Amino acid sequence: MSRSAESFIDLPISERIHLVEDIWDSIAAETPGVLQLSPEERAELHRRYAMHQADPSSSVPWEQVRAALFASKR
Repeated sequence: MSRSAESFIDLPISERIHLVEDIWDSIAAETPGVLQLSPEERAELHRRYAMHQADPSSSVPWEQVRAALFASKR
């Protein structure tokens, strides 16, 4: 595959996201076990999910996070 980065930029965002997902899936398929969570990482995810379940109002909607990220780049 010899597509330049410029050709990908012309694609709609949804198609670029799909390409990234496909690339990620292909890497994961070629390296089984390498991209696994460690027990500590898995425990942390479970801890954070439990905290969210206990108090869903403590989370920040993605739209708000995204807006803050893009506002800081201006």
